[in-house]
Amino acid sequence: MFLRLVFLGPPGAGKGTIAQRLAESHGLRQISTGDLLREEAAKGTLLGKKVKAIMEAGLYVDDKTVAALVENKLGELGNEKGFILDGFPRTQAQAEMLGGIMKRLGLRLNAALDIEARDETLVERLGGRRSCSKCGKVYHVRNIPPKEEGKCDSCGGQLLQREDDKPRVVKMRLETYRKKTAPLIEYYREKGLLKVIDANGGIGENMANAEKALKELQ
Repeated sequence: MFLRLVFLGPPGAGKGTIAQRLAESHGLRQISTGDLLREEAAKGTLLGKKVKAIMEAGLYVDDKTVAALVENKLGELGNEKGFILDGFPRTQAQAEMLGGIMKRLGLRLNAALDIEARDETLVERLGGRRSCSKCGKVYHVRNIPPKEEGKCDSCGGQLLQREDDKPRVVKMRLETYRKKTAPLIEYYREKGLLKVIDANGGIGENMANAEKALKELQ
């Protein structure tokens, strides 16, 4: 059975780390819209420059652009592999767009996992998060440190703090999440697709909670 999942939750809840590990253990493809957008920004095209400016301001890229990137990626996978969508949808309008994308591609969503943690936990996690400049693997200076400081274990790339993980932008991201994304919890609950994951603990405990939720789907 190919699992097709959406991940919800505030910035710093651990969505990316949990998605990464579940993808590896269950043979799923992790699709981070943040990565898709950063890849576009790095190209230096007109669209890429627009995306970069919006992200550095702590705001969201327009729905049409994000949806197009996601549909292209899901279309590449087809029916041959399950996936985890990390970062899309962020609003009900995007959720409805995703429903249209899934229908056009002949795919079915299995569940929306809501990864939850307290605000103080979120701020601490984001401040210490580092991402590989080459492969995108995520670390944390205290919780998930690399073997060699500042260097990715997997590819040797430089570990950097994302612009949107800096204090001023983090505050804006949390405020934006509460206004625009939190309502998705009720949207997916009403559809019978919501699974809430307690992510206040360490990575081992959080992963155990996530694995338990997946077992209930199989």
